[in-house]
Amino acid sequence: MTITIRHAEPSDYEAMQRILAGPKAVWGTLQLPLASVEMWRKRLAEPPAGFFSLVACVENDEVVGQLSLHTFPDRPRRRHVGQIGMAVRDDWQGRGVGTALMQAAVDLADKWLNLTRLELNVFTDNALAIRLYEKFGFTIEGTQVDYAFRDGRYIDSYLMARLRK
Repeated sequence: MTITIRHAEPSDYEAMQRILAGPKAVWGTLQLPLASVEMWRKRLAEPPAGFFSLVACVENDEVVGQLSLHTFPDRPRRRHVGQIGMAVRDDWQGRGVGTALMQAAVDLADKWLNLTRLELNVFTDNALAIRLYEKFGFTIEGTQVDYAFRDGRYIDSYLMARLRK
């Protein structure tokens, strides 16, 4: 199986909605379930400055994962930072999609955007994601208590970061 990473196109909006319609995918993100296709169409058609959206594709260009990298071109004191968020379609989790997306994001940050700090939030009970991020050099910098409301209760989050010296 070959996983190809490319920039997300506005026409990928239906695939993005499908990714985050899955209960496992939405469980690990700050997205709300049942997001509309129109919300995704607008988000991809009108990205803010400094926003990079990548997708993971398998055979026939089927989109099965997404990663966003937010940078801060208009904030001089945070220009060295990128914030990552990602999700993999439920039926493709554990099959290398997250690894391929993270590798592409790290390469983009290090080799092209000159970002020296990558950061992300991950729920403390998402052991698979934490292991993935650690594999790419992310470390836990702190715990945010009651960070988000998920599935009827508050959940803690780790702030993780990777520094490039």
